[in-house]
Amino acid sequence: MDLAGMAGWILLIVLIAWFILVGFRTVRPTHRALVERWGKYKRFKDPGLAWIIPVAEKMIRVNITEMMVNAEPQTIITKDKLNAQVDAQVYFKVKSDVESVKASQYNVYDYKYQIVNLARTTLRNIIGTLNLNEANSDRNRINNELMATLRSETANWGIEVVRTELKEIDPPKDVQDTMNKVVKAENEKQAAIDYATAAETQADGLRRAEIKKAEGMKQAAILESEGKAQAIVKVAEAEAAKIEKVNTAIQKYFRNEAQLYKKLETVQFSLEKNTKYVIDPNTSITNVIAEKMADVVPIGKKTSSE
Repeated sequence: MDLAGMAGWILLIVLIAWFILVGFRTVRPTHRALVERWGKYKRFKDPGLAWIIPVAEKMIRVNITEMMVNAEPQTIITKDKLNAQVDAQVYFKVKSDVESVKASQYNVYDYKYQIVNLARTTLRNIIGTLNLNEANSDRNRINNELMATLRSETANWGIEVVRTELKEIDPPKDVQDTMNKVVKAENEKQAAIDYATAAETQADGLRRAEIKKAEGMKQAAILESEGKAQAIVKVAEAEAAKIEKVNTAIQKYFRNEAQLYKKLETVQFSLEKNTKYVIDPNTSITNVIAEKMADVVPIGKKTSSE
């Protein structure tokens, strides 16, 4: 083989190697890929290493991560004929399945640009039906209506609208100044109400403390009275018990002696007064007299001789 033939073979090998190497592509996990051959869809590629035929085939990578687009500030005339400066953001992503990735490329031209314009148009339609105060106070409603419209309109684009955020609704400067004054007056009014409420709460607290103190003193007086009453009852009970014990003792130990004493007292009285009594000899009084008379030593009369 001559030198020219060898050079030809080397050139051919280099071309083949270049052809092969040039066809290698990588698809990141954040993307999915569509392969077209001569301008016609051929196959779908997941993340990883892929090879396409150079010149004949083309790979289109599609980002499937969540993205944000700014709807850009625009002036919208509200229902009450005021110009409001409105801005919003839309968060969305391309779905990762084959049909959604294909729809994002073949069903809509530049879906980012389209969704921005769709969001601007939808905002004009929504806010145009609201007063400025309503638009400022009901932002959740605007966000929900905007997201519902975008999801409905982009259903065949292969994308998913995740959320929408109404960034700002700025009224004209003179209207803003008036609104600021109103807000300031409302804040001052609320502050006065809060102060009055706090003062009333403090007064109620003091009143409750006084009532609680009075109730405590009343309860203490009641307890003291009850204690004194119980002490008196206990003293009375002690005196009664004492009297009962004395009475029991008298009944037990001194009853017979008392009766005897009474009998003697009667005899003494009768003797002192020389009173004559007719006494039944069978009664106990005769025994008493006899017993007591036996203890009496009679004094003898002096005889004439003495």
